Amino acid sequence: MAEAAATEAAATTATRRGMTTRRKVLLGIAAVIALDVAAAFLAPPVSPTGGAYQFPRDAILQNLEQLAPHELFAIAPGFTITSTIFTTWLVMAVVILGVWLATRTLREIPRGAQNVFEFMYEGLSGFAESLGGPAGRRYVPLFLGLFLFIIFSNWSGLMPFVGKVEFLRAPTSDINVTLGLALVSFTTFHVEGVRRLGVRGYLGKFFSLRGFKRSPFDGVIDLFVGVLEFFLEFFKLLTLSLRLFANIYGGELVLGVMTGLLVVVAPVAFLGLEVFVGFMQALVFSILTMMFTLLAIEGHEGGEHESHEATASASHEAHPAAAAA
Repeated sequence: MAEAAATEAAATTATRRGMTTRRKVLLGIAAVIALDVAAAFLAPPVSPTGGAYQFPRDAILQNLEQLAPHELFAIAPGFTITSTIFTTWLVMAVVILGVWLATRTLREIPRGAQNVFEFMYEGLSGFAESLGGPAGRRYVPLFLGLFLFIIFSNWSGLMPFVGKVEFLRAPTSDINVTLGLALVSFTTFHVEGVRRLGVRGYLGKFFSLRGFKRSPFDGVIDLFVGVLEFFLEFFKLLTLSLRLFANIYGGELVLGVMTGLLVVVAPVAFLGLEVFVGFMQALVFSILTMMFTLLAIEGHEGGEHESHEATASASHEAHPAAAAA
């Protein structure tokens, strides 16, 4: 009897909690609808093209961002501070301040913000080492820095006022910012390749004449493939910059269109999707940067080329990452 009574009481409690949750959700939806209705009367929508307001055309236009960022002020001819540059500074300040606050008083037993930061750092560090082995440990700060900056930049565009006021716009929705990030990554993995393998060893990965020792045909094929790989290196700039830009800017366009069409509750689903997309794009950019760097420091054909600075050990450390790629 006692067990039956306890089971019935538990079921009753669960039912009440479920009803309370549903009531809160319905009240939230009703509040949003009431807020929209009040806004329609207090601040009636105005057509951005002039004339009578037409739904859904004008609703969509009001939620779309232009491809070019808004220019705030010009410092010198040809050098202008745009809304994306200003938002980039804000994101940098948030990331740097957040990391400083989390690590300013380190404790042997972490708690609070330090615990969150250490959990994130160790998780990303373990993930980086699982990709690149011991050689990947050196590039964990780069991996983490890119990830934090890009994910906060991506998510900044999901805030209600970002992109709706002239001086704020998600940095990664601007091709100039994503191209700048790609240039940083591109420079990093090529500089690291030259540093580890030397100029001769690194260029030898692309312009190899060793095939001529076997036969003229093998030499021509090896040289052709190497030259082709050399020019394909420059496409990494496009893949890194355009993938990030297209996903973030395109996602904001979709979110703007859905918000203009559906107005109230349904855009929340698309907002959740964009949160996931922003996370994945930050992760993909960071992973590709690390993998391209690990491949750059690996010697050609398993480390045949000699470098001026411990090339053999670097090649053996980076070999597992290249095999996984």
